[in-house]
Amino acid sequence: MLLTIDVGNSHTVLGLFDGDEIVEHWRISTEARRTADELAVTLAGLLGQHPLIGAEGVDGIAICSTVPSVLHEMRDMVRRYYGDIPTVVVEPGVKTGVPVLMDNPKEVGTDRIINALAAVKLYGGPCVVVDFGTATTFDAVSTKGEYVGGAIAPGIEISVDALGARGAQLRKIELMRPRSVIGKSTVEAMQAGILYGFAGQVDGVVKRMAAELSPDDPDAVTVVATGGLATLVLGEASVIDVHEPWLTLIGLRMVYERNAAV
Repeated sequence: MLLTIDVGNSHTVLGLFDGDEIVEHWRISTEARRTADELAVTLAGLLGQHPLIGAEGVDGIAICSTVPSVLHEMRDMVRRYYGDIPTVVVEPGVKTGVPVLMDNPKEVGTDRIINALAAVKLYGGPCVVVDFGTATTFDAVSTKGEYVGGAIAPGIEISVDALGARGAQLRKIELMRPRSVIGKSTVEAMQAGILYGFAGQVDGVVKRMAAELSPDDPDAVTVVATGGLATLVLGEASVIDVHEPWLTLIGLRMVYERNAAV
């Protein structure tokens, strides 16, 4: 069984694969100060809950991270506690099969490259991946599976936090769909502004990207949504074709299979 670990700025998502099938998944907070030993205890507790682990065990690990300090501790944890298990850490130099057409390919987050790989393998190109995380990222992938570039916007939670912190009469709110786009209270007005504002942002950015990726037929571009907050916008953004919540984990599995035998 393959353990995949996607370390994001706010949350770390873990997935357990039996072949091509994801059989278990977990989401925990990302703590930059968590040590390798603490990570090992957390991981052992999560894995110990799954009935298949006792019989078959984990025979491979794939990791990507956007947080350097956590990646350092992850490396140490794997070395000390899982040293006999093949491990692939996605970083510059690891084969992904995705050409990166950027001015500086090394500055592109590994999770974005992995998302591009999984999206084009699952749904074909050209495509746009919209990842709703700490930031909302838009990644453009060509018909040939090349990572063309992207856009980065503040994430939904960041916007809610900023609005609550900087507005004298505003406060943090629960992220949920209001009764109407015309709010009948301050909370509903904030919810409407966030939800429908982000939906409009997604539609606007994606339509412009699709027009550049496929000028003759923008509708041929497949739009894939992923990330922990995607479900908030799915019903409101008109351009999204597919929701794949485990896109990054699937991409990690693909990269592991490409590199584990190397």
